Amino acid sequence: NLPHDIRLQWSACVDGDFHARFSARRRSYRYIILNRPVTSAILRQRVCHEYRPLDHVRMQAAAGSLVGEHDFSSFRAAGCQAKSPRREIIRLEVTRSGDCVYIDVEANAFLHHMVRCIAGVLLAIGRGEQPVDWAAEVLAARDRTLSGVNAPPGGLYLVQVVYDPSFQLPADPRLPVFG
Repeated sequence: NLPHDIRLQWSACVDGDFHARFSARRRSYRYIILNRPVTSAILRQRVCHEYRPLDHVRMQAAAGSLVGEHDFSSFRAAGCQAKSPRREIIRLEVTRSGDCVYIDVEANAFLHHMVRCIAGVLLAIGRGEQPVDWAAEVLAARDRTLSGVNAPPGGLYLVQVVYDPSFQLPADPRLPVFG
């Protein structure tokens, strides 16, 4: 009964006060960038393709300024309906494996398009178009128009949602890896 692109791996009975979105304590996303001159037909719409060389070390240095609790107004969609732009990024790591650059981010919650906006800022820094401290400047400005273009949706994966242990739900993150 599910659409072709959705699969069920497990199910569990939970209390009536459980809510899949509002009961979550933390969420983790992975954003994957294929960084080589020619894109992949097989990975089309599964990764973000960037043909220009990326400096993942610069991207990681910039990412550090986004870790912690901040007002992420500069990193939210115009139509975001969240009551508050304050979120806490617990972990934000940029790594490279071969032709793939991985952005792994864990937070207590995310704003609409927040991860894709962060990825867009880090891409500009990785290409050398912006200085490393630009991520901190964009964050401090609290102005969405300064952060540039969102990274495309292809490449964004929800990899884990952590709930209170009392719900007894499995916590088995599965990170997508290509390359």
